[in-house]
Amino acid sequence: MTKFTLLIFMFFCVGLFYCNKSNYTKISATMVIFNGRVWTADSHNPNVQAIAIKNDKILAVGNDKEIKKYIDNKTEVINAQGKFVCPGFTDSHLHFLDGGQRLASVQLRDAKTPEEFIKRVKEYTQTIKPGTWIIGGDWDHKNWGGELPDRSWIDDITPENPVWISRLDGHMALANSLALKLANLNDSVNNIAGGVYVRDKNGSLTGILYKIPELHRKLKDNAMYKIESIIPDYDDEMLLRFLDAANEYVLSNGVTSVHNMGSWNDVRIFEKARENNKLKVRIFSAVPINTHKQLKQRKENKGWGDEWVKLGGLKGFLVGSLCSHTALMFEGYTDKPKDSGLLVTTEQQMYEYVKAGDEFGAQSIIHAIGDKANNIALNIYEKVKNEHGKRDRRFRIEHAQHLLSTDIPRFSELSVIASMQPYHCIDDGRWAEPLLGKERIKTTHAYKSLLENNVSLVFGSDWFVAPPTPLEGIYAAITRATLDGKNEEGWVPEQKINIEDAIKAYTITPAYASFEENIKGSIQPGKLADIIILDKDITKITAKEIWNTKVDITIVGGKIMYQR
Repeated sequence: MTKFTLLIFMFFCVGLFYCNKSNYTKISATMVIFNGRVWTADSHNPNVQAIAIKNDKILAVGNDKEIKKYIDNKTEVINAQGKFVCPGFTDSHLHFLDGGQRLASVQLRDAKTPEEFIKRVKEYTQTIKPGTWIIGGDWDHKNWGGELPDRSWIDDITPENPVWISRLDGHMALANSLALKLANLNDSVNNIAGGVYVRDKNGSLTGILYKIPELHRKLKDNAMYKIESIIPDYDDEMLLRFLDAANEYVLSNGVTSVHNMGSWNDVRIFEKARENNKLKVRIFSAVPINTHKQLKQRKENKGWGDEWVKLGGLKGFLVGSLCSHTALMFEGYTDKPKDSGLLVTTEQQMYEYVKAGDEFGAQSIIHAIGDKANNIALNIYEKVKNEHGKRDRRFRIEHAQHLLSTDIPRFSELSVIASMQPYHCIDDGRWAEPLLGKERIKTTHAYKSLLENNVSLVFGSDWFVAPPTPLEGIYAAITRATLDGKNEEGWVPEQKINIEDAIKAYTITPAYASFEENIKGSIQPGKLADIIILDKDITKITAKEIWNTKVDITIVGGKIMYQR
């Protein structure tokens, strides 16, 4: 090499060094979280100290020294103070706008006596204008021994406000006399195929109306529809207020993504909020399975959406619920041997819906409770899979409760996701055994058995039916300690799971369930910066302490959306 060539080579190396140095110093984070106990949900790098974020995505993870080099004078720096940091939670099954509406309504879920029930309705009525409908409530008559509420409890305190307040499962509700009058319902009305009008010993309506769970709102042969059909629709301003209330509430509980089981109108409101930068939580929204043609057209015209509002799911109902004896079982209920539940959609009709959706790549999401209902859902999925050939479908069964032991491995064999709600477990455990008997409860809420069979398990709440509080759900899944305090060692304790599996069911696995595991669900470079900081390390504390753990900070897309 000549001196001239050597000189040129040296200048090149120096230039390359300064060029690289220049480029390196330009890589700065918009936010850095350091001094944390970071649980990443990444099996290859499960625990780190710090995270660098650039705009809405994760730039780097590592120890404090490695990540602090991304800080400049414009970086927002968060000292986690040794607290637990993990991916934002996903609630994999809720009704988002309904939940937001409930936040603005009378709160009856924890009313312990009829007197407290009446007092709360009276106090709420005093805060609203005459003529305004009182809906929501979510009461639970088991709190005071099982006596159903009666319109006589509230008629004299709600003379100018129609009342339609539901039981927490949504399959039963109480109307006051004004609401019954507006719906043209009186003591002479006859029961119909889709439900009953509860009467007192004299044959008079008590105001309780009960329905067989509906596939969609257009099913007019159910008792509750007689009231629901006359309740005025909310305008967009109110719906956006409900959405904002729902956003704020779930963010305070560490939820950064939700899987909404709802309507096309829900989607319209979500997208309106998205267009106006009012959406704070990411939404995967399923639509009714009987609208598969509309979803196909939507896909062809606009695609599935983006990281804020995404479609692709078709939600269908096979049956109702356990508490109303409308979950479908192979054998009769233990307390009612001649009753084994019912289908609200025929097996053939559901097969046709699933097949039609699968033809254009939609993800079927079937509500199934009861061993026979789940067996039917699995059979439908297997039939469609065999007919259409191998594809990454990620079919889902919502609730997936009360399974045949022989059906548990089929979830894995057919790559069916079990979408379950742990809070239901510690609620159901108070009363489910008399309905099912000692043998059948062994595979109800069968979290451990499903995981042992390599089934993808995702957790949600079914809000408004149960609260969208993942920390309480995690507690429920690992303890199975029922809400009445009578099962401290766990209801069906052999189905308890460990803490990491429970956290995964609220983080990385839900991302997989919505075909989004490449963009969220774990703390890895390139993924969306949806992150939460808790005040305790839930992997190190006792299970009882998890119930009282608080969310300190919720970050969505690299921005603090909630701070305690």
